[in-house]
Amino acid sequence: MFQEFKIDNLKTFPKTLESLLNQQREIINKITHSKDTTYAQVLKPLQDLDEELSVFFTPLSHLNSVMNSEETQKAYEASLPLLSKFSSEMAQNVALFEKIEQIKTQTEEETTVVAHDIRDFVLSGVNLPKEKKRRMEEINLKLSELSNNFSQNLLNATNAYELIIDDPKDVEGMPASDIDAAKEEVEGKTVYKFTLQIPSYLAYMTYGPNREYRKELSKAYATRAPKNAEVIDQILSLKQEKAKLLGFENYAEYALQTRDANTQEEVINFLDTLADAALPQAKEELHELKLFAQKQDNIDDLSGYDVAYYSEKLKKKKFDFDDTMTKPYFEQEKVLNGLLDIVSELFAVTFKPADVPIWHACVKTFDIFDHGTLSGRIYFDLEARKEKRGGAWMNDWETHFIDSRAEEHLASAFVVCNFSPTTENTPSLLRHDDVVTLFHEMGHAIHHLFGKCKERSVSGINGVAWDVVEFPSQFLENFAYEEAILKRFGFHYETKEPISTTLMKKIKETKNFQAALGILRQVEFSLFDFKLHQKLYQGEEVQALLDTIREKTSLLKPPSYHKFQHGFAHIFAGGYAAGYYSYKWAEVLSADAFFECLDEQEGFNKAKAKGYKEYILANGGSKEMNLLYQAWLGRKAKVNSLIKLYEID
Repeated sequence: MFQEFKIDNLKTFPKTLESLLNQQREIINKITHSKDTTYAQVLKPLQDLDEELSVFFTPLSHLNSVMNSEETQKAYEASLPLLSKFSSEMAQNVALFEKIEQIKTQTEEETTVVAHDIRDFVLSGVNLPKEKKRRMEEINLKLSELSNNFSQNLLNATNAYELIIDDPKDVEGMPASDIDAAKEEVEGKTVYKFTLQIPSYLAYMTYGPNREYRKELSKAYATRAPKNAEVIDQILSLKQEKAKLLGFENYAEYALQTRDANTQEEVINFLDTLADAALPQAKEELHELKLFAQKQDNIDDLSGYDVAYYSEKLKKKKFDFDDTMTKPYFEQEKVLNGLLDIVSELFAVTFKPADVPIWHACVKTFDIFDHGTLSGRIYFDLEARKEKRGGAWMNDWETHFIDSRAEEHLASAFVVCNFSPTTENTPSLLRHDDVVTLFHEMGHAIHHLFGKCKERSVSGINGVAWDVVEFPSQFLENFAYEEAILKRFGFHYETKEPISTTLMKKIKETKNFQAALGILRQVEFSLFDFKLHQKLYQGEEVQALLDTIREKTSLLKPPSYHKFQHGFAHIFAGGYAAGYYSYKWAEVLSADAFFECLDEQEGFNKAKAKGYKEYILANGGSKEMNLLYQAWLGRKAKVNSLIKLYEID
């Protein structure tokens, strides 16, 4: 029923991929030049090929992210040009495009598939003259290489740095689990090693008592991967050229063709509105922090590398609360089992452990049953390790659809995080932020896994507009702050005592601590990304644009060496170019849906959740999200729900 996770031979993988692509070329050629003109004869078999290719290639791209090695890099880098060439050929297949334009459809799903295909053909330059088409192919190939270079430069730079602390005084007061993770024996002496990997970096930036070390660590993080400056210039230049080739004014206009937002003005106005709503409260939040740091340690020049440290102390003073108080209650295994129970109750499914091939000992796999029927499979790989790229993500593997032989395929997905690893003394313990992250990625996963569409191109997360793809993930993460939810899995890993009501209340209260500063930060990233793609910026102009935006959004001026853009993988290596705003865009939907489904006693309203599963999740990309939302609740989502979620006055 499901594929087994395995790669027979990394060395020969690109060769095997090439022969698979050649087989597919033959089939596509036959379909293109046949007399067949029906949806079933043309688009059904083409979607089968999409699934076959995805099922074959995803394990390598996944492995390259979670078990990165020279072998995976080589195989991956050798495969990219093959895939890029293949997709360019597909996109430039004029005869196939003309055939698809003529197809008559019988269902709404089929109509959406055809409409998306025609749009994508046009956006990939099918109507361009021959020499411009060739240029388009070169651009796409180069962009996929550059995005991989960006990512690899960042990973190499992250792994190249370490801060060795030998005085125990400089880790005093830090959480025991963080000290434990940093402790190493070197020549019979105990030292503490901190790196730029997120769990380690955040641990010192949040709790590290030595200001000079925080400054050093922060500078190392902010100056990572200077090689990426050149990569960024090339990426921006090629994206602008691509947009112009297709007749668009800029890359932002091109990107909006496949989004829920309609115009560039709409996006900029939306972000400006959010910034204006957050600004007054953000100024108050920063003022309060500066006063606190001054009073606490006579800090007259609060800097970026002080913010997390003093914010954590202020939060503790204000709410008598910090992450270390909740961390012992969030044992990774219990949180995961609790999350599965919640999803089971909320959406009438069950999870059963599956004994299947995996890529690392810490991976946990479950089969999903919907009303007793097997419906999907999910893999969790949750602990940080050197071979894994930073961050957290969901990766879809198989997709639910009905193939050309009328056989049903089931969906599978990977959820990947970078939580503190299990050590000899301590199990993997999660900060509350980590709990939120896990809920977030699970929200993405069930969007894919609960898809019930018959057509692969619009099933699960396929065909979903970029700027609403974060809606289901943000929706689920909102529940990670509710008492009714937290008490299900919050038990102290040593004493087994349940998390107290007081602590759960504090999690909720502190959720919106410095919320306005947080919104400003997201708006800054979003405006920078969007404006960066409205015209061509090169070299120093990139930093100059960011500085201009920061005049409004950054209330604390970053140092001149701070090169945020060199690490902005979301837009230079992750597909979010001119789309980072979508986090906030989707958050309007998720906040609105959350208040609709919230029940303070139970945690959720099962009847409303049933509607959410049937209207939003099951329909995937088969209709525009605003139409699905309207069908579910009979109204549009309210922007005010987002302001309410953050409790901003």
